[in-house]
Amino acid sequence: MERGAGFPRLRTVGRALLAVLLCGGAACAFLEEPPARGLGRLPTNESGPGFCERKTGLGSSLGAWSLSSEGLVGMLPVDPVYENYVRKVRNCIFSIVYPTPFKSRMRLVAVSQDVLEDILDLDLSVSKTNDFIQLVSGEKIVSGSIPLAHRYGGHQFGIWADQLGDGRAHLIGIYTNRYGEKWELQLKGSGKTPYSRNGDGRAVLRSSVREFLASEALHYLGIPTSRALSLVVSDDGVWRDNFYNGNIQKERGAVVLRLAKSWFRIGSLEILAHYGELDLLRKLLNFVIQEYFPSVDVKDPNRYLDFFSNVVSGTAYLIASWMSVGFAHDFVPNTSDDERRYKIGNQANVGMFNLNKLLQVLNPLLDPSQKQLATQILVGYSTLYYTRFKEFFKAKLGLLGEKEGDDYLVAFLLLLMEETKADFTMTFRELSEITQAQLKDFDIPQEFWALKILSRQELFSDWVTLYLLRLKSNMNDSDSRRRKRMTSVNPRYVLKNWMAESAVQKAEMNDFSEVHLLQQVLQRPFQKQSAAEKAGYSSPTPLWAKDLKVSCSS
Repeated sequence: MERGAGFPRLRTVGRALLAVLLCGGAACAFLEEPPARGLGRLPTNESGPGFCERKTGLGSSLGAWSLSSEGLVGMLPVDPVYENYVRKVRNCIFSIVYPTPFKSRMRLVAVSQDVLEDILDLDLSVSKTNDFIQLVSGEKIVSGSIPLAHRYGGHQFGIWADQLGDGRAHLIGIYTNRYGEKWELQLKGSGKTPYSRNGDGRAVLRSSVREFLASEALHYLGIPTSRALSLVVSDDGVWRDNFYNGNIQKERGAVVLRLAKSWFRIGSLEILAHYGELDLLRKLLNFVIQEYFPSVDVKDPNRYLDFFSNVVSGTAYLIASWMSVGFAHDFVPNTSDDERRYKIGNQANVGMFNLNKLLQVLNPLLDPSQKQLATQILVGYSTLYYTRFKEFFKAKLGLLGEKEGDDYLVAFLLLLMEETKADFTMTFRELSEITQAQLKDFDIPQEFWALKILSRQELFSDWVTLYLLRLKSNMNDSDSRRRKRMTSVNPRYVLKNWMAESAVQKAEMNDFSEVHLLQQVLQRPFQKQSAAEKAGYSSPTPLWAKDLKVSCSS
């Protein structure tokens, strides 16, 4: 059959769909060169080779464990005003400000063993100590650490919002682990800073549960992300207007200790350019390049171009990675997002928006020829994103090699999924599990509910015909190898809103069992798990969850 024969309308709409996807989140943190895509770091196998070696040398207490802020405050200027009150901050990168401890009882709700042992070199038993909960709640600062709040600016809903900064976060130090990796530890929800504006510096339980679980989920899916070490909840009251409707309610305060290689972002540079602090802008750029972009020569006259190229490439990779698992905060993530600016279909567009703002920051530091080259690099973002997007989705469909109709085949399927409102995760997972013979005979087992829904679309049989024909062109392949390959990149479990909301509602009643269950399930997203199946995590969204009102206010 000729590619696309008989489907002129679908050919047009399918191409348009790819164009929309080409041109969808916002990647605000800097990325180094993108890593190879894999399955992420799977949970430690306690019976596997090297387990004893990994456990050897783990600290059994926080007594000899240390953090340092010297690498930041020794190289970059700090706000000379030490008082903690909201103000405009100028000519510096950080403000020194201490976390505000909770006043009431605290409880350690969750901890990541992977982060604790493989990143921070601490045995899991340390998490049971009082010193640990004091550290991860912000009650106690490790000796040698200077807590810092970042100064940065940026845009909200496409409009310049001026100074933003860490309004409820404290960077409590840098840890260099036994592998030589440097990780910056930051508390979120730990109290007011000079950047708090009208906020109270706190985070609430529901948003903190979501952040902890989302960090775990993305990591084990192999997607670049910050990590979360711990989640602490208190009995301190925090007042929030959950749905921005004037109904202010008392909630419980919580703190997440999270880690990243760097917490610098595009806004860290934007605020300097906005106020004409160009010498400090150069200083920060050179620092960022030297510390976080080892492939860029900080002495090279074209270093800012090379840096920009890295960020463009990393952003394209990151957002294509998100899209490959259907990830966004939500379809429309924020109830105040009237323009639907942050919906999933705009993720790549917002990435382009951010990169354009970065280019505006760099322009004063570039000569005319460099500006021209930088513009060309930005124009290339769409091609980079499209290339990554195609690579991911071809792998999700088990396609090997390059064929002319591959773009159309992907777009055709995505359109069918959109029109039938098919479940993204389970459609691809069930395509990974069903045999070619079953597809050919349209013998779809009852448990393949997502494909059952998709098959109701009148053009589904046409797509299957094209798909099976394309699979035949895979050289030296078999159906069993195809299914094994696809199940390694198509997760069975992802963190969906209804799952997170169910966990949140139980947590608000001091039942953290579902938080713990989700954490365990999300650590093995590609493997079928009996507990996850019993909880319905690979089933259609339950009726009770369909009308959930989910807000991202925190």
